Amino acid sequence: MIEAKIINDPVFGFIKIPRGLLYDIVEHPLFQRLNRINQLGLASVVYPGARHTRFQHSLGAFHLMSEAIISLQQKGIFIFDTEAEAVQAAILMHDIGHGPFSHVLEDTLIHGISHEDISLMMMEEMNDYFNGQLNLAISIFKGNYPKNFLHQLISSQLDMDRLDYLRRDSFYTGVTEGNIGSARIIKMLNVVDDTLVVDQKGIYSLENYLTTRRLMYWQVYLHRTCVAYEKVLVNMLLRAQDLIRQGKEVFATPALYYFLSNYVDRDWFFSHPEALRNYEELDDSDIWSAMKVWKHHDDKILSTLASDMLDRRIFKVEVHEESVEEKRIRQIQENIASQLDIAIEDAHYLMNLSTISKDMYNVEDDSIAILYKNGEIKDISEASELLNVQLLSKKIRKYYLCYQRFE
Repeated sequence: MIEAKIINDPVFGFIKIPRGLLYDIVEHPLFQRLNRINQLGLASVVYPGARHTRFQHSLGAFHLMSEAIISLQQKGIFIFDTEAEAVQAAILMHDIGHGPFSHVLEDTLIHGISHEDISLMMMEEMNDYFNGQLNLAISIFKGNYPKNFLHQLISSQLDMDRLDYLRRDSFYTGVTEGNIGSARIIKMLNVVDDTLVVDQKGIYSLENYLTTRRLMYWQVYLHRTCVAYEKVLVNMLLRAQDLIRQGKEVFATPALYYFLSNYVDRDWFFSHPEALRNYEELDDSDIWSAMKVWKHHDDKILSTLASDMLDRRIFKVEVHEESVEEKRIRQIQENIASQLDIAIEDAHYLMNLSTISKDMYNVEDDSIAILYKNGEIKDISEASELLNVQLLSKKIRKYYLCYQRFE
């Protein structure tokens, strides 16, 4: 009998998935659903190669977790085989609760509940299916297990999730400056007092990692065109929701219709069992198929936004360092209303003003500890000679004003 399934990954090469629980997780329908959800949402509008999926990312994070376990064990960190399998299972399932287009729709189709919360609900469902075999994995995922460093491998400044997505997103976007030395960082990982640390020799790889992460956020994840395209999608769904709630006929798959016709917040999710079942049916294809029909809808606003999405007519976007004056917003609303012959109070569907802020490193939140040969431990902010940690930890705020094009 074959002992492992081998997958050829373009980023890391051959990934080995052992037969048994880990392979069964990958084969489960909830994990296979990730094949139908783009890792980078709508980033392919700028980077055409960025069409990789949450499925690929989860396998990549699993591979790095396997490497991290071996590396730590070689340094004398004791990890039981059951713990190793559990932490591998947890990283496989860490993104299982993502909705269509990844993060884009978290405040549109659902409200007040994160994909991590939903991931946990799905894990519990899968645990029932596997007769309790995921108990330990869920405990580690939630941070309830006594060995805290295992949870840090899943969620921290240096978790396997981040190490994979930075490397993978760099590969598929072609932004080569985003390539990080994940193998080197993993080899330098260590554990002191149940906390992940990095050996002193890994400090240069960490400096590259932190500066790279900053670059990837502003050059890829928060690229002005990607943000503007996402706003078209969000506004299109908000218009569809409003039309349905006004009693108008709007096509949608059953799962999508459920979220368009109900206000699904955290309380709703936990009190209506069918909410999770419908969510599990949702993926990117539900949205694309709906907008192909919406393009021909009688409602001018919905049809315009659906056409924008399908024909790549992205909102025009202005990035401002300071908040935009009300006068400027009003001027855009009046122009939209005039051009489309719609009421000015409906013009907001064809524009958006967002405030986006991001810091790359927060010492208070989740530090990266450097272990020196003499046993001393310092935060990277103290240990690095090259990093301008004040700059890295500074919260940058930008104002994105997006609106319909008419030229």
